[in-house]
Amino acid sequence: MSTDYKFQGWLGMDANSAKGEMVWKQFEPKPFDEAEDIDIQITHCGICGSDLHTLRSGWGATSYPVCVGHEIVGHVVRVGSKVKGIKVGDRVGVGAQSYACENRNGDCEMCADDWAPYCPHNVGTYASKWQDGSKSMGGYADYWRGHSSCVIKIPDEISSEHAAPMLCGGITTCKPLFEHGAGPGKRVGIIGIGGLGHFGILGAKALGCEQIVAISRSSAKKEDALKMGATGFIATDEDKDWVSKHGNSLDLIVSTVSSPKLPLEQYLRLLRIHGKFVQVGAPEDKLPAVSAFSLIGRHVSIAGSMIGSPNDIRKMLDLFVKKDIRTWNNNYSMQDANKALQDFEAGKPRYRFVLVNEKHLK
Repeated sequence: MSTDYKFQGWLGMDANSAKGEMVWKQFEPKPFDEAEDIDIQITHCGICGSDLHTLRSGWGATSYPVCVGHEIVGHVVRVGSKVKGIKVGDRVGVGAQSYACENRNGDCEMCADDWAPYCPHNVGTYASKWQDGSKSMGGYADYWRGHSSCVIKIPDEISSEHAAPMLCGGITTCKPLFEHGAGPGKRVGIIGIGGLGHFGILGAKALGCEQIVAISRSSAKKEDALKMGATGFIATDEDKDWVSKHGNSLDLIVSTVSSPKLPLEQYLRLLRIHGKFVQVGAPEDKLPAVSAFSLIGRHVSIAGSMIGSPNDIRKMLDLFVKKDIRTWNNNYSMQDANKALQDFEAGKPRYRFVLVNEKHLK
C-alpha cells in the first residue's frame, strides 16, 4: 500500500482548545521504525476525559501543539519487518499506552510481570515522548504511527465503534475488577455512572458478581444503571441515611469520579472486612484526607489503578465477546470533534463519545 499519506488531525494549540477550539492541521509523526512500528488508518477514536484534562493542562503543563485521543481503532496500512501477528489490512486498536519495553533486556520488573502500564519506559499515546525525543500524537486524526508492542487486534465480533472506548475507558474499570477477584459471590460497588462507571457495571455483570451497586449523587441515571446490570442503586444526595443503610455491605468499590470532593470517609464505611476501595478517576486536585480508623477498623485498603496491559485488554475484549456485552456510545463525525468536546464537557455522553472518520470506513 502507498505510504504517501499525510498525518493530519485536530491539534490543541493552547488551553482554550478544551473549549472546542482545536484546529485541523498537518503534523509530523515520529520517524517510522522500519523494524517495529505500525501505521494505522484511523476509522474510530473514542473521547476520554483524559483528553480534556490534557487539552486544558489540567494535570500539568501540556506541550502544545497536541493531538489527543487514545481509544483508536482502524486498519493497518504499514508494518515494520519484525512485527509479529499483525499484517497490513488487519483491524487493530491502540489504547492509552503506545510503548512498553516488554522486558526486552531482561531487567524490567513491570513488563516481566505483565504490568506494562507501569513500565519505566512507558510512552503515552499522546502528550508523551518517544525514545528518539519525538512527540507522541493521538487519534483525533487520519493516521496514527507508533510501536507495535501495544497494538491489539480487534475481535471480529465487536464493532469498531464499540471497541474504541474499551481500549482506555473499558480496561480502566475492568482491570481492578480482574485484579481484585470480582465474580460470583462478590458484592461490588461502582461510584460514578459515567463513561468509566458504565464500563464498571458492564464488566461486573460479565464477571457474574452477586451484587452490583451503582453509586451516584442523584437517581437520574438509575434506570440506565439497572439496564446495564446493576442490582442496586445508592443516590447519596437524595438519601441522608445511605451510609447507615448500606454500611458493611461491599467487598470491592471502584471509584471512577474525578472530583476531589468525593465523600471518601463515608464510602469506606460501605466496605466489609478486608474490603478494597480502588480509585481510577484522576481529579486535578488531591483526594480528601481520611481517618486511619476508617482503614484499620475493618482491615480495609485503598488502592489505585490505571488502564491495563495489552494482555488485560485482550482478556476484557474476549470477556465482552463471550457475554455479548457492548459499550453504550454516541457517535460524532471526526469533522465535528470540537462540538463533541463541548457536549462532553456539558455532560451529555450516554455513555461514551466516539469520533467516526467516515472517509476511512470500508
